[in-house]
Amino acid sequence: MSRLFGTDGVRGLANGEVITADFALRLSQAAARVLRDPEGTEGRRPVAVVGRDPRASGEFLSAAVVAGLASSGIDVLDAGVVPTPAVAFLTAEVHADFGVMLSASHNAMPDNGIKFFATGGHKLPDAVEDAIQAAMDEPPARPTGVDVGRVTVMDDGGTRYVRHLLDAVEPQLEGLTVVIDAAHGAASEVSPEVFRLAGATVHVIGARPDGLNINDGVGSTHLGPLKQAVVQHGADLGIAHDGDADRCLAVDAEGNEIDGDQIMAILALALKDEGALAHDTLVATVMSNLGLIRAMEAAGIIVVQAGVGDRYVLEEMRRGGFSLGGEQSGHVILSQHATTGDGVLTGLMLAARVAGTGRSIAELGAAMTRMPQVLINVKGVDKHRVDGDAGVQAAVSEVETLLADEGRVLLRKSGTEPVVRVMVEASTHEQAQESAERLSVVVKERLAL
Repeated sequence: MSRLFGTDGVRGLANGEVITADFALRLSQAAARVLRDPEGTEGRRPVAVVGRDPRASGEFLSAAVVAGLASSGIDVLDAGVVPTPAVAFLTAEVHADFGVMLSASHNAMPDNGIKFFATGGHKLPDAVEDAIQAAMDEPPARPTGVDVGRVTVMDDGGTRYVRHLLDAVEPQLEGLTVVIDAAHGAASEVSPEVFRLAGATVHVIGARPDGLNINDGVGSTHLGPLKQAVVQHGADLGIAHDGDADRCLAVDAEGNEIDGDQIMAILALALKDEGALAHDTLVATVMSNLGLIRAMEAAGIIVVQAGVGDRYVLEEMRRGGFSLGGEQSGHVILSQHATTGDGVLTGLMLAARVAGTGRSIAELGAAMTRMPQVLINVKGVDKHRVDGDAGVQAAVSEVETLLADEGRVLLRKSGTEPVVRVMVEASTHEQAQESAERLSVVVKERLAL
């Protein structure tokens, strides 16, 4: 079997070929075998926290996961519908052995996925995920009697998470007007509540999940409604989450997008001012805009680039002892307060910076100048040949020579699809578009399936 796990757990069409109730049961049984610590439970049963986003398929998939864990001798704390970072936080707070989140993040409703957190709320390294996949071929544990796991509804999980956020940031947002777009997802209740408790005047869109409408025309992948709402309400800023609220994008008072790179620039400068930016270093990915790197260098901040995926950002942060990292897509990790990307925490930090400085988010975001960047997804290709194909690499070299020091080229394999992502930055949008299209044609011709 090919590798199940992508950059963010196992994901696919719910009730399709892979993400079925039977698969969820077997995967959770395998995870129970690998993630339990027989030497660390001190006579008690291992404990797992389980949460999900509100998509309809999460109802039967979470039931299968809970059944698989309990039948393997794991006590389950079922937190219900909560954001992904809440599961990570709760796993650490209650000293659970591991956590499980059912979500397909920003994907449309028909998809769903399963991701795991190790003890302490950290994402799993590749080797542990591979061990879980291998364990799916082994017979599951079948304890009986008093050794079967028990299931407890954790009905205060959201409240604990809200309290944690307010304690972590202590923002004073009185006088700010904020629009929250919760993507009809897992943050539909907690994000507006947190901002109100922090003192902001809050308007809310995309916060009526019905199991079918998650990410549907709203949220961080569809910023149009948020832009309109911010202008309509005369708000200071807007905050957009995705379905599981592990990411955050923003909108300024004029309805302009503040992307993940700008968010990282704002927060890096804020933490540096406070003396809280560890080693004066920001961890970004290879997809981050060259403008971010140049702006950080001008401010005396080192930028370390990791592979794409917040798990790889986090690995680099933990390796170097860094306190801030993230992705252009809006996954931002603030390691002083969180073990994974947290869109609600990021939004609070942004709003607190606006309130604390008295400067607009547009002014703060202007700390970096985005270079024109064009990204084209070339579908239906053999992504595994992209690094070794001589024709593709020759075309890349030609474009890099033309761009010189005023741009860059990146070809990246999708973690979950037969797609190669062609990204070009240049001094003008026209040059970036032309170069990206030229490379996309070569990739399509050379790597066609």
